[in-house]
Amino acid sequence: MLWAHRTIPKGATNETPFSLVYGSEAVIPAEINIPTIRIASFDESSNSVELCENINLVEERREMAAIKEEINKQTIASYYNKRVQPLSFQLDDLVRRKNEASRAEDTDKLGPKWEGPYKVIGVSDTGAYPLANLDGRAIKRTWHAQTLKLCCI
Repeated sequence: MLWAHRTIPKGATNETPFSLVYGSEAVIPAEINIPTIRIASFDESSNSVELCENINLVEERREMAAIKEEINKQTIASYYNKRVQPLSFQLDDLVRRKNEASRAEDTDKLGPKWEGPYKVIGVSDTGAYPLANLDGRAIKRTWHAQTLKLCCI
């Protein structure tokens, strides 16, 4: 299982983990029994010279793989960020709070998913909002915008 994992090119870098460690591609056992172009063109006299060249170039392959991986991460992040809609609330907005965030009631299968309504009594740039009950009593901690939704009464 590990052999298969180490000899299959990974999507982010298009390199095998084996080649990034040792500088050359691994010869799998099936290639030894079944003649392939790679085995047929093998020349033992030039093999040691080519291995030395591969070892000298392994650092460059690692750097290129790191660059490809970073480009892949940025592509995924931009794809995600295009579709994210930031939540923000104004003072005196009525909101509902996720029950699983507060754990005020049992959150079993048929339990309520949201609780409230609550009133937003403060706004911060970090996305945390202090809340108060409708009778004006402040709730002890702040709540992130992801655990709130606008309430339509």
